[in-house]
Amino acid sequence: MTERRGAPGNGGPQGASRADDAQALATAVPRERRLLMTRGPSDSGPQGAAALRSSMDATTAPHRIPPQMPQYGEANHIFELMQAMWLAKHLSTNLLSVESLIAKEYSPLAADARMHYQKFKMVPTMLLIRLMQERLKEEDCIRRGWILDGIPETREQALTIQTLGISPRHVIVLSAPDTVLIERNLGKRIDPQTGEIYHTTFDWPPESEIQNRLMVPAGIFEGETARKLLEYHRNIVRILPSYPKILKVISADQPCVDVFYQALTYVQTSHRSNAPFTPRVLLCGPVGSGKSLQAALLAQKYGLINVCCGQLLKEAVADKSKYGDLIQPFFEKEIAVPDNIIMKVLKQRLDQQDCVERGWVLHGFPRDLDQAHLMDNLGYKPNRVFFLNVPFDSVIERLSLRRTDPVTGERYHLMYKPPPTMEVQARLLQNPKDSEEQIKLKMDLFYRNSAELEQFYGDAITLNGDQDPYTVFEYIESGIINRLPKKVP
Repeated sequence: MTERRGAPGNGGPQGASRADDAQALATAVPRERRLLMTRGPSDSGPQGAAALRSSMDATTAPHRIPPQMPQYGEANHIFELMQAMWLAKHLSTNLLSVESLIAKEYSPLAADARMHYQKFKMVPTMLLIRLMQERLKEEDCIRRGWILDGIPETREQALTIQTLGISPRHVIVLSAPDTVLIERNLGKRIDPQTGEIYHTTFDWPPESEIQNRLMVPAGIFEGETARKLLEYHRNIVRILPSYPKILKVISADQPCVDVFYQALTYVQTSHRSNAPFTPRVLLCGPVGSGKSLQAALLAQKYGLINVCCGQLLKEAVADKSKYGDLIQPFFEKEIAVPDNIIMKVLKQRLDQQDCVERGWVLHGFPRDLDQAHLMDNLGYKPNRVFFLNVPFDSVIERLSLRRTDPVTGERYHLMYKPPPTMEVQARLLQNPKDSEEQIKLKMDLFYRNSAELEQFYGDAITLNGDQDPYTVFEYIESGIINRLPKKVP
C-alpha cells in the first residue's frame, strides 16, 4: 500500500492484488494489533478529514479518539476515510460519521435525519448534534472511545460541540494541494456490479473485464469538485482556531501508510497541561451566566473533566441506577432533590480515576452555604473558584429570546440567531423555563445565597460575565495559571 500503481500504459506498477495491499499494511503495524484492510469504502456519503481524540497513553483503554474536523468534501474521500478506518481498527475503537449516524437502526432521531437528508441532502446542525450525543452515550463508545469523521463542518457546529462538553484531545487535519485532490477525485471509477471503488492512476484493476465495465461516479466533475473545495476552505479557516493547542496538520500527499503512522504517533502523544497543578475548578453564577460554555472551554484546553451536577442527576435517572430510582420521584414532582442524594451522585463521579488524575471543572453545585459545607466536609475542595456576575437584563436577553423549532430541533435566538423565514418563526416554541418569571426566580435564589458562598470561598475570583465569552475565558484561564486580583473588570 505504500506504492502507487499506475493505469495501464503509464509505466506505473500494476497488477498488485488487494490481498498484497492488506499484507503490506498488516506487516507494517505493530504485531500485537495487526489489522487488515482489503479495499476502500464505497463513495456513498459525507466524509472528511479525520479528527482524532485519543487517550493519553496508547497502551491504556479506552482509546478516546473523538471527533473533529470538517468535511474535506468528497474530493478526498477514499484516502482520508481509510486513515480513520485504519486508526479505528488499530486502536479497537468506534468510527462515527454522518452517514453512520443517520443509518442507525431503531432510533427516531436517525429516522428523522434520514428523511431530512433524502429531501435536502443535509442534516440540521442541532439534529446532527443530538444524534451524536445519543451515539456517544452508548456503552461501546464509553468503553472503547471513538473517532468522529467529518464533523464539525462549520464553526457553528464546532462551538456547539464544545458547549456540550464534547472536546477532543487530539485533532488531525489531512491536507493536500487542491490540484492533487481534484486529480484524485476525477480519477475515481466505480464497478457497477460490486460497488468497488478504483482509480485510474493509483488503483487500476488488472483484470480487463473489470476495466471495461468501470463507470465514472455521478457528480464527479472538475467544477463541482472545485466548488466543494472552495466551501471547505471557507469553513476550515473558521474552525481551526477552536482547537489551537491540540491540532496537527498532516500532508495527505504521500503514501497512505506514512500518513497513518504520523497520525498514529500523534494520537499516542500526551499533551502537557499548561496548569502547574491538578485543577479542581468551581464555576458559580446565575442561570444564563455562561457556566456551561466556560466549563466546556476549560475541559477542551486543559483536559479537565466537565462535571455538570444537573446533567449527572438526569443521567442517573436515565440509566435507572440505584440513585436514579431515588431521584425520579423528585423529578416527577418538580421539587428539589435532597442534598445528601445529590452529594452521593457527585461523589461517585468525582471519585472516578479520570477526575482524580486530570482534574475537574464543576458547575451547578454548590448553590448555597449548606451544600458548600457538605462538599468541603467530604474532602472535595476546589483550588480555583470563579463567580460569573451578569446583570438581570442581560440574562433576560440571553434566555427569554431562545426558541426551538419543533420540526427540525434547531435552536434559535430571536436577536443573535433569528430564524431564516417567517414560516419557521411562526412555529417556534419557547421552553417554559425560559420565561421571565422563571428566570427572575432563579436569579433571586442565586443572589440570595451568593454572598455567603463568596465569603466561604475566600480566594474566589469575581468576573464580569457580561462580555464576549472568549474574553471571560481568558480571565478564567489566567486565574488558573496565575493568580488574579479578586475583582476583575
